Amino acid sequence: MRGLLVIGHGSRRDEANAMVVELSHALAPCADLPEWDAVEPAFLDLAHPDIAQGYAALVDAGCSEIIAHPFFLFEGNHTARDIPDALAAAQSAHPGTRWTITLPLGLHPGVVHAVRARIEDALEQPGLDAAADGESAGGSRGGEAQAVGARRAATSSATTAASG
Repeated sequence: MRGLLVIGHGSRRDEANAMVVELSHALAPCADLPEWDAVEPAFLDLAHPDIAQGYAALVDAGCSEIIAHPFFLFEGNHTARDIPDALAAAQSAHPGTRWTITLPLGLHPGVVHAVRARIEDALEQPGLDAAADGESAGGSRGGEAQAVGARRAATSSATTAASG
């Protein structure tokens, strides 16, 4: 049997970790997609199950082949070294299993499409004119976070007013 291990970085924010779990559920095997028989989420750091636990859960489900998908945007130390090292350690605890790892999302056409959709969504939201009033829309991580937070607050207020 073949298992899919969806690996997120891990966060102290439960909602960030929940996205990896939700993706795992969305990738659950179904009749027309027989490429894998079981799916488990796992995290590199800060959250559980960790990679060894996720790998073990797939083995316990009867999987001897593991496809690991790092749910990361770009290649880096985590996808090139840390995750493969953790997978190799997990494999050593389960003789007779083997694993392969996918590339991170990168510039896959689906990612480009999703980015364009996010930009279109943002352009349709109120409160995009802060820079026109002489305010900076970003520059540093703090400014970027403030701009996103302000836009979300404006969007939330507009949505609440429209629905109330």
